Amino acid sequence: MVDRAIATSGLRVIEPHPGVVAYYDGRIPGVRAYSGEPNWLDEGGFALGIASYAIVDGADALVYDTHLSVAHAEAVRRDLLARGVTRMRVVLSHWHLDHIAGNAAFADCEIIALGATAALMREHRQAIEAGSHAGLPAIRPLVLPTTELEGEHSMWVGRREVQLRPMDIHSRDGLVLHLPEDGLLLAGDTLEDSVTYVAEPDRLEQHLRDIDRLAALGAPRILPNHGDPGIIAGGGYGPGLVGATERYVRKLLRAVADEEFSRADLRSWLADDLAAGHVTWFEPYAEVHRNNVAAVRAR
Repeated sequence: MVDRAIATSGLRVIEPHPGVVAYYDGRIPGVRAYSGEPNWLDEGGFALGIASYAIVDGADALVYDTHLSVAHAEAVRRDLLARGVTRMRVVLSHWHLDHIAGNAAFADCEIIALGATAALMREHRQAIEAGSHAGLPAIRPLVLPTTELEGEHSMWVGRREVQLRPMDIHSRDGLVLHLPEDGLLLAGDTLEDSVTYVAEPDRLEQHLRDIDRLAALGAPRILPNHGDPGIIAGGGYGPGLVGATERYVRKLLRAVADEEFSRADLRSWLADDLAAGHVTWFEPYAEVHRNNVAAVRAR
């Protein structure tokens, strides 16, 4: 198996909120990071645009996801060191590869995840390291979490309270970060712009219940991992992103029984939310939508 170099030249460092740093890559027309052939890194992360985040207070930092590759994660670590950070911890939003690929760059740090995330990583470790789970690139070695959590937790990053809240949205092991004093939600993949990526079509009803829990947090600003870099740089999305996600999931459930509705294009599904500015149009999500509809109708 031949490992290719993974380009990080397009990595952008964005500060959407005081003490919160986004490390964003992708959504670059005509550019791929790994290969011209289909692969999870380009299709699943880079093409859609992806950020990992760091919450920083003085010498303390909490890294939220380790990005697309070890090279990306090493760039994150270098930036944090340049900011004077001497203590780094990692929280994983869920087990999907575009969020855990850089773990090896933080192998000497505490890596925190839900028990469900750690279990899924252990279950699929051999295939992920071989490049046969979701295809190339392989993640080798796959560094596992060192701390496993169950339920809700709070922790401190310097003087900042961070609440860790499990959410069964997109993936059953979702974990979001709520910063109540900052009015900020780091949403992982529980929310995306333009639409949620359906990874577990048999769990949409549970996803809806937890979308209600997400809305109940009342965070005025939201930073998803997959979103528009300009909106992220401007401070993030408003609460309308939560409602737009709920409406889209309900339409997916309607599409199960309504074949004519299922054939409608994504723009028509999102017309009201696009007009209201809750989400934006990004063409690659049209393909995500087609795959979502096919997966839900086949469940």
